[in-house]
Amino acid sequence: IKLEMPTINLDGEVSVLATVPEVVEALKSFAVTWQKLISTALEEQLEKVPQGNGPLAEVEFWRERNDTLSALTEQTKLPEVQKVLAILQEAGSEYTGDLQIVLSDLRKHHVEAVDNVKFLSALERHLKNLTYGTGFNVVLDTIPSLMNALRMVWIISRHYSKDKWMVRLMEQIAWEISARVYKAVDLRTLFKEDRAAAKKKTAEAKSTLEQWKKCYFAVRAQIEASGREQHWEFDRKRLFEKTDYMTSVCQDLYDILQVIEEFHNVFSPELKSVTGDPKRVDDLLRRVDGLTSPMEELTFDPFSIKSACEWNSIMEEFRAEVSVENIKQIFVQNLKDPPLYKNHPPVAGAIYWSRSLFYRIKHTILRFQEVEELLASEHGKEVKQIYLQVAKRMKEYEDQKYCQWKDETEQMLPLLLRNTLLTVVTEEPVTTNKSVHFIVNFSPALQEIIIETKYMEQLGLPVPETARYVALQEDKYLRYANRLKNMLDHYHKLMATLSEAETRLLDDHIQELWSVFKSGHRRLHWNCLGIGDFIVRCTQAIRKFESLVHQVHRHSEDISNKLLFIESTNLFKFPVSKSGNELPKAKVFFEYAKCERAKDVAHMVRKYSAIPQVLIKVEGRVANTKSGKSPKLTSYYAYWENRIYQVLTQLIVKNLQAFNAAVLANVPLFQTEAVLSVSEIILQPDASEIDRMTAQCIQGCIEVTKHFVRWMHGTCIECPPQHVKEDEVLTFSFYSDVSQNPQIIEQAVLITQNVHKTLASLSKYLNQWQRYHLLWKLDKDVVVERLAAEKPACVTFDEELQFYTKLAQEVTQQPLIKDEQCIRLQLAPLASTLQENARGWVISLGKLLNESAREELFSLQEEIQVG
Repeated sequence: IKLEMPTINLDGEVSVLATVPEVVEALKSFAVTWQKLISTALEEQLEKVPQGNGPLAEVEFWRERNDTLSALTEQTKLPEVQKVLAILQEAGSEYTGDLQIVLSDLRKHHVEAVDNVKFLSALERHLKNLTYGTGFNVVLDTIPSLMNALRMVWIISRHYSKDKWMVRLMEQIAWEISARVYKAVDLRTLFKEDRAAAKKKTAEAKSTLEQWKKCYFAVRAQIEASGREQHWEFDRKRLFEKTDYMTSVCQDLYDILQVIEEFHNVFSPELKSVTGDPKRVDDLLRRVDGLTSPMEELTFDPFSIKSACEWNSIMEEFRAEVSVENIKQIFVQNLKDPPLYKNHPPVAGAIYWSRSLFYRIKHTILRFQEVEELLASEHGKEVKQIYLQVAKRMKEYEDQKYCQWKDETEQMLPLLLRNTLLTVVTEEPVTTNKSVHFIVNFSPALQEIIIETKYMEQLGLPVPETARYVALQEDKYLRYANRLKNMLDHYHKLMATLSEAETRLLDDHIQELWSVFKSGHRRLHWNCLGIGDFIVRCTQAIRKFESLVHQVHRHSEDISNKLLFIESTNLFKFPVSKSGNELPKAKVFFEYAKCERAKDVAHMVRKYSAIPQVLIKVEGRVANTKSGKSPKLTSYYAYWENRIYQVLTQLIVKNLQAFNAAVLANVPLFQTEAVLSVSEIILQPDASEIDRMTAQCIQGCIEVTKHFVRWMHGTCIECPPQHVKEDEVLTFSFYSDVSQNPQIIEQAVLITQNVHKTLASLSKYLNQWQRYHLLWKLDKDVVVERLAAEKPACVTFDEELQFYTKLAQEVTQQPLIKDEQCIRLQLAPLASTLQENARGWVISLGKLLNESAREELFSLQEEIQVG
């Protein structure tokens, strides 16, 4: 479209040219032409619509309008056009107003086009991805960002901020999404594709359609939450009706593909080898693949809402056939081991299962029959035939299960009711009465018959009269069985608390209790009348026995506490040092341990002497005697005497181990001194004396057991002293047995060796002091006389004095305490003696020097006097 320019000369001022009639008249005709041309162009543009249903057609539509109106607008801005308008306006022409109105419309529509092209260009990248993206994954990624971009356009744009235009744009986007799905999901080829790929494609198509609606409402919620933007209140039917319907169709198609896949998984090659009938399996697979034939030959568009009724009919037919075929396969595959509802018995549960499957296919067929044209079709007739076959097989299965149960129940029930109440079970090997167990002889088969009977009656099936009677008495039977079980649990729990010694002790009482139980496992059965009385008698007998057991346990605990006191006694108590470096001397240390042990032994013997009195109390309760020598308690006395032996053995072993640990620890327990005796450095007391005291201490520990007198055979009475010879008395104690224990002997030897090693180590250390032997081994008088005879010079005296002085100083610098494991060696006495010896040498040499010097002085005086 091109505006024709005036050919007359317009040079000159506007005011001058406006006064020239010829010029004004010529320009009027141009103004009228321009007005008509622009008006016609605007009308044509406003009548145009986008050439396509998608959003890119909208973009192209506004781009073309913008190009056309931009060209016109640019021409109206030319200097010639502007001068014509100015001259006509100056001349007061009536045509100027009409032209100005047209030009104003042109500017308004041009601005709108420019604005829309700008905003649509911002959306164009997303819209192209939506239209031309290579797969649904591109579309799924694009929709959220596109929706956010639409929100910005809604906020900023003057044109698309109106419902009319935004709805149209969104409707175009929805159409494009639907078109992508329609093109990708083609029913003529979908079921011929690889099933996994087809399922993936259908799922992605459904997700894309759902994403469109989901993102719309997400952005709408953001707009509402902001409170500052104009809300989206659009016609949802226009935006989502088609996409929602297509979503449901995609779900149907996915379900179809899933069902086909499941059938193929069931009728796998492995099934052919298992069944041994590959032809049957292949026929089934052909039937499965044939289920989709009606969908591949549709005469209508399945994605069109107008065809919803036809599509629903197709799906109903498919579901009906699949349902019947599915249930048929479930029935056939689970005939031998049907899945049961919780608490259902095997037979009635199997009938329940069969009937539930029947009701499921019956419900499907009833719905199928509501649509006459479906039932009249070939598929419909075939489905009905399968239904009739399956229903017949289910009825036969139910009848066979019921008849078999009825016959077995009539045979088994009388036998089960004649079972005794209890059964005796004996563990192998039989050691004591604890090996005998009683169990309730209420057969699970009887319980099952009761449950089966109740469910059979619920199913409306006739049951045997005996079974009905037993079922009516179910609460009574279960109550009896439960009371018997609780009673026996109480008995077995009580028996489990008994040791073997206690079981032998209470043998007579256990036998008495069993005599009460006897009628339960020999005479009484489940259809007797005296079951309740039997349970009461047994319960009373158990309570009486329990009272006796508790008393025995109380006395056993009393004895065990006394033995624990004995076993935990410390037989090596050591004196505590009052000052840091001063420890008790060896003799004091061992004497203290001996005295403390004697005190503790007195306490231990008192505890030991009280044990027979406790056993006599047990004898009074169990045997009704108080002699301490009841034959019924012979094994019980022996049990406790053996326990006492074990406790005493453990007492000695633990104490010796503790003493050995103290010997080896680097913590000194007592001290000894190093002294100079005659011409040797020795320990005081010496090593042999310490070895002897250690051995006595160990022996004293072991001899503690001499104070525990043995009992006479078969009693808990202490053996009286035996006069072997006229002046010799023999006391039977645990010493003879405990002292021979290899572990005790080993510990005693080990302690002795360890103390001896420590003493040897100290002796070796003392050898270092032999370097000072000159202080005590040389005869001081002889050495001094010899030195005097030699008349040595002063230098010689100085050297000798220096030597002994240094020895004295060196001795004072030596450590005066040496700790070696459990023994502390005090070296102060030795050091003091050596220092005294060194000072003695210095004094003797000093006297000799003094005398020598005096003689020389006197000699010098005589010479002076003579001279």
